[in-house]
Amino acid sequence: MKTRIGIALVALLALTTAPALATDGYFQLGYGTQQNGMAGAGVALSLNTMSPATNPAANAWVTGYDLNVAVFNPNRQFTVTGSPSGYPGTFGLAPGEVKSGNSLFVVPGIGANWKLNDAMTFGVAIYGNGGMNTAYDSPVFYAGRTGVDLMQLFVAPTFTYKVAKDHALGVSPILAWQRFQAEGVGSFAPFSSSAGNLSNNAHNSALGWGVRVGYMGKLAPWISVGGAYQTRMSMGKFDQYSGLFAQQGGFDIPSNWTVGVALKPAESFTVAFDVQQIYYSETKSIGNALLPNLMTARLGDDGGAGFGWKDVTVYKLGLQYAATPTFTVRAGYAWAKQPIPESEVLFNILAPGVIEQHITAGVSASVSDKSKVHFSVIRALSHSVTGPNPLEVPGKQTIELKMDQWVFDLGLSFGF
Repeated sequence: MKTRIGIALVALLALTTAPALATDGYFQLGYGTQQNGMAGAGVALSLNTMSPATNPAANAWVTGYDLNVAVFNPNRQFTVTGSPSGYPGTFGLAPGEVKSGNSLFVVPGIGANWKLNDAMTFGVAIYGNGGMNTAYDSPVFYAGRTGVDLMQLFVAPTFTYKVAKDHALGVSPILAWQRFQAEGVGSFAPFSSSAGNLSNNAHNSALGWGVRVGYMGKLAPWISVGGAYQTRMSMGKFDQYSGLFAQQGGFDIPSNWTVGVALKPAESFTVAFDVQQIYYSETKSIGNALLPNLMTARLGDDGGAGFGWKDVTVYKLGLQYAATPTFTVRAGYAWAKQPIPESEVLFNILAPGVIEQHITAGVSASVSDKSKVHFSVIRALSHSVTGPNPLEVPGKQTIELKMDQWVFDLGLSFGF
């Protein structure tokens, strides 16, 4: 027991130092190595004890412990085409291509679930989200080194109850912690409600909470369905960035839902399909547009400028084949329309979450009767968005945001 507690604490401490990275906006594609091998599909499957991050009800059919460590390699860059006009009242950027540093990160996760009786289980999952991280050595906005760093941690105790043999409900009250830092945006001080709480302050932390509820049912031996909904997570304000984010430093985590189906055309073969909806627009600091908000309200006010992100719908297809009783292979594909409109490229230099397509693969192998090792790889295909610099003379400058990403995930399941 002491060993297990130690492992959990190590994972927890590691998560608190892991920056969040852009995938589906700033949500992870999947949670846990097995789900990542299937492009995040799995709301209707019991793959591991990380299920509370997707569908808490899926824990009704799995007990044991899961650990995973994901290595992220995001490549973020932007290109400015056209020289600044120099006209009064404009804000032109230096032309050229600029790449972000900090291109390798480690993010672990941990899950556990215990059977209470034939109808109930209790467990906990600790995981991080996707997110925003950039580090440009050049003074993008003429105020020194430029970038943002968003870190998020979720702790989700989970209770499941089987309302019938093949149907279960689950609930996860979620404790959330996040911290944020911005550098190099001091040039926007004339537009800020609190210039001292705009840029280059220390990391600022905030706590919050929300709830995820879910259902999973096995309608027949060859088909299961699932669905889950997470409330908008009410977070404390980033006081040291109250002059940057709308609502005086507000940065709530948007609500989202996922529904899906899993089919077994053969005993050894599973096809899973999920649809996920993320409501970025309901959080003003994320969803507010740059213009006209920058001219009609101050940064930090309720109507202050934000990143202008749109809501995102994600489609995930995953395949799983049990080649032998001890060896399983997986593959998947996911697509989502990225959330950044062409009109919002200026501020989103800080958060170029423009990826739309993911291709994944994974394997699992038994190492004993009650333990398995897992590996998955995610390739987020390169994608770009190009739009005008909205603070320049029309037609004078364009900004291209571009990103691609690799994720390598190693996991261990034991005690099953």
